[in-house]
Amino acid sequence: MTHALLFVEDVHVEKDGSSILRGVTLQVRPGEIVGVLGRNGAGKSSLAYSIMGIGRYRPSRGQIRFDGEDLLPLSVTDRARRGISLAWQHPARYEGISVRDYLRLSSQRVTEGMMEDALSRVMLDPPYLDRMVDKSLSGGERKRIELASIFLMHPRLSVLDEPDSGVDLLALGEIMTLFRTLSEGGNAVLIITHREDVAAACDRSYLMCGGRMILEGSAEAVKRYFLSQCSPCTELEPEIVKEVC
Repeated sequence: MTHALLFVEDVHVEKDGSSILRGVTLQVRPGEIVGVLGRNGAGKSSLAYSIMGIGRYRPSRGQIRFDGEDLLPLSVTDRARRGISLAWQHPARYEGISVRDYLRLSSQRVTEGMMEDALSRVMLDPPYLDRMVDKSLSGGERKRIELASIFLMHPRLSVLDEPDSGVDLLALGEIMTLFRTLSEGGNAVLIITHREDVAAACDRSYLMCGGRMILEGSAEAVKRYFLSQCSPCTELEPEIVKEVC
């Protein structure tokens, strides 16, 4: 079996006196698109921030390894240099910077043609290069531009934290085509989502509740369990369900 590119084992995170991740374990292998599905409050974004090394989400216990290397001592910058990229749940606005200049931050070698290609992959036209990354863009437009930026980075691991609501995202087919491109060449994608259709289109999926992974298995099986059994995460001790296939 191919070794894991990302290996998370028994990760615990406390924030503001509360336990928000409670023994999370998962792995993502090269070339895979893996989904983490769960309701609001399940701990999905906290997991993404822990993988990226955001200060207040550093584990108190457990390990996170990337291509065999211990990530815990590394800063956000060092993790990015290793090839890990995070698409935030709520993409930022940058007053005074154009989309063109924002995309140029992705790589020193990016060209005008490469930027236009990246925008086309998220269903935006070349004139967007002259728009400003500010409040004139909708949340959905900013999310698409952020995904175009990640495409230009060619990260080894893309951690994509989907918004929970209120954002005009790409259609499922467009999303998965882009994600499949990001996972080419031994790279991988970890999708943090509340959308069962997105999770079902992944290679494998995990179901998260109450800061724990309660189910791992085929994407379709996880989707079925989610739709039939899951309610908003209010349990402090969710039941662990056996792996399904």
